[in-house]
Amino acid sequence: MKRFIESYDGEEFDLIVIGGGITGATTAYEASSRGLKVALVEKYDFASATSSATSKMIHGGLRYLSTYEFGLVRESLKERRVLMNIATNFIHPASFLFSVYKKDKVSNSIMKIAMILYELFSFDKNWLWDKSKKMPSYKSLSAKKIKKLFPNAVRKELIGGQMYYDCSSHSPERLTLAFIKSAIKHGASVSNYTRVQDFIVNSDKKTKHINGVKVIDEISKKTHDIYSKLVINCSGPWADILLDKVKKGIENHELRRSEGIHIITKKIVENHIFSGSAPSGKHFFLVPYRNHTLIGTTDKEFLGKPDDYKVTRESIEELLVDVNASFGENEKIEYKDIIYAYGGLRPLVEDQTEDSYDSSRKYEITGEKKNGIEGLITVEGGKFTTSRMLAEKAIDKALNILNISHKHSISESKKLYISDIDNFSDFVKVKHKEYPKFNFEEIEFLAKSYGTELDELFALANVNSDLLKPLNDDGECLAQVVFSIRNEMALTLEDIMLRRTGIAQLGNPGKEVINKVAEIASKELNWNNEKIAEEISKLEMTLKIPE
Repeated sequence: MKRFIESYDGEEFDLIVIGGGITGATTAYEASSRGLKVALVEKYDFASATSSATSKMIHGGLRYLSTYEFGLVRESLKERRVLMNIATNFIHPASFLFSVYKKDKVSNSIMKIAMILYELFSFDKNWLWDKSKKMPSYKSLSAKKIKKLFPNAVRKELIGGQMYYDCSSHSPERLTLAFIKSAIKHGASVSNYTRVQDFIVNSDKKTKHINGVKVIDEISKKTHDIYSKLVINCSGPWADILLDKVKKGIENHELRRSEGIHIITKKIVENHIFSGSAPSGKHFFLVPYRNHTLIGTTDKEFLGKPDDYKVTRESIEELLVDVNASFGENEKIEYKDIIYAYGGLRPLVEDQTEDSYDSSRKYEITGEKKNGIEGLITVEGGKFTTSRMLAEKAIDKALNILNISHKHSISESKKLYISDIDNFSDFVKVKHKEYPKFNFEEIEFLAKSYGTELDELFALANVNSDLLKPLNDDGECLAQVVFSIRNEMALTLEDIMLRRTGIAQLGNPGKEVINKVAEIASKELNWNNEKIAEEISKLEMTLKIPE
């Protein structure tokens, strides 16, 4: 992977995609795999905003049954299966325990009906290419069974619950990167840290024609005009702000934004994902994650500029109140137990409701021709699970606008680059035999992250065996640091430790580990001492728990 902006020579593209989150990544892949000449630009790093602020799940949206959005549920469950097939190393079945209390707005009998519907809508859940990933059916559980499976569930007024299966996403950041790598394999030109300053516009009396974008390379500070026949705005929470650059004098739809935060603690570790209900009726999840517990998420409307967003102590405390209402039979989770907190903004596309929790994860693919603007599509809303299908629909629209005959989409039937694995369980067993210095769990973790690129990662140790010394309990190592810089466009410590690897995804790993990573990075990226100190300071500020 190379940043194309560094050697851009003025060539025209069929399509420019703005945004390197999951929507932009899947759109670039969908377009390039269907023969279009594509450029993708991202103003920060890939998956550095909404796409990294997830609960690490791929799911059908069980709660949308309560709002009768059956089409969205079915769509999501179908795409859950597709992602299990095409992203073999990233997506895996996970068991969920859904507890029901007397105080809950949704009764246990209603939950049983919901489970039956969920099962019906996921009739094709086991039409899987990898037969090691069978998805079991749901089970209704008594209160006694819930207590046995999850001893920390509050026992007072617990009347039972359900066990059902959705999927976990090993690394949303690396899954986003896998779509980008797949786009590059089909000829896409990609660049992070490339900010769109404005659109290139050719106007006549009635119409504004978008002919590309003006960008600044945030690394070199050089500006470029990139020309294209069509631009797709996939900038998520920034979509309306970007549109303001071209819709001057035209009333613009203001995007609603929802804040979602997550916290990580080592205090409670269980085997199942536990779902509880807060007094408000909102649900939260406690997710087993790397011998820790990931807790989330919130869904509260955010008013303000997305560039100014950050996780606050107030938001964390609100989440703790909700969680502790249905969790912690022996002791509650306290603020001091939190070792890391992260969050992001979700774009919502429907009209104002009382709270963003009540808003759907619907999506819109909008052309601006009605506003006298041609050559521009905006994709808003949606969720991680349905991103591939959303991209397919967006490129169908793009091909119509470009007047290009429809080329058949392959994204549903072809595995992603690095995910060409027939049976993941067998793949891990084989790799464990090939690399016996790592224990089975470490190989499994790295295989989930790198898929078929695992051998390339370990090949770096042929030059320096110290690169494979584990930095944490998951077997992550300095070879990943080198690999991320040489092969994955990582340019900062945060890129390396929060998005290309999980070294800092459990909170601050300590000065020794940070210094080791910074030392390797400085050699690869030619950082001086001042730059090293700056990068370490930025990372430590990001990892700091709000006071």
